[in-house]
Amino acid sequence: MNTTRLALILYIIAAPTLAGIAMTAVLATPHYQTSWLLAAALAGFLAAAPAAWLGARNINAKRR
Repeated sequence: MNTTRLALILYIIAAPTLAGIAMTAVLATPHYQTSWLLAAALAGFLAAAPAAWLGARNINAKRR
């Protein structure tokens, strides 16, 4: 499978997962604000891009 296509598939799974983890961490703090939740969600979605790309590269490397 093409690395880009596999990375997009992994991103679809990783982005909401990482965003949810980050938002849960913010909700666990005693005093949070809505802007913190939005920042955590954005950080999760941004962090998922390199994670998905590296994961796709590793999967393709092991298949060859």
